[in-house]
Amino acid sequence: MSANQDTESTSTRPYLIRAIHEWCCDNGYTPHITVLVDRSVQVPLEYVKDGEIVLNVGLTATTGLQLGNDYISFKARFSGAVRDIMVPVDQVTAVFARENRQGMAFPQISKSAPAPETDPPKPAAGARPALKRIK
Repeated sequence: MSANQDTESTSTRPYLIRAIHEWCCDNGYTPHITVLVDRSVQVPLEYVKDGEIVLNVGLTATTGLQLGNDYISFKARFSGAVRDIMVPVDQVTAVFARENRQGMAFPQISKSAPAPETDPPKPAAGARPALKRIK
């Protein structure tokens, strides 16, 4: 048994993002990511639409691009102004080529897991069913 089998594996998402990004660049496509925006995301909010933003992460559109395991960070121009971008990898919902939309979509990761369902409370002993007849 290897050491990694005893612990939780890391997410495949950052590796897949890097792979699709590299594939786009190798084939002359422009890689983009779709990001679900919340307080953990540092993007120009004026470009957010319906809680999401699409970002060009091509090498010619970014400076200092870092596709890390936890965060994607870079500088980019928006209407001529340089902005710092910081995106947690878990907030990336898709990575794709602009030209043909080929790529990969990811499920949204819930920050707080829903509470496990519990059995409904049992009726008091001797209680009768509370059904009504509707005509």
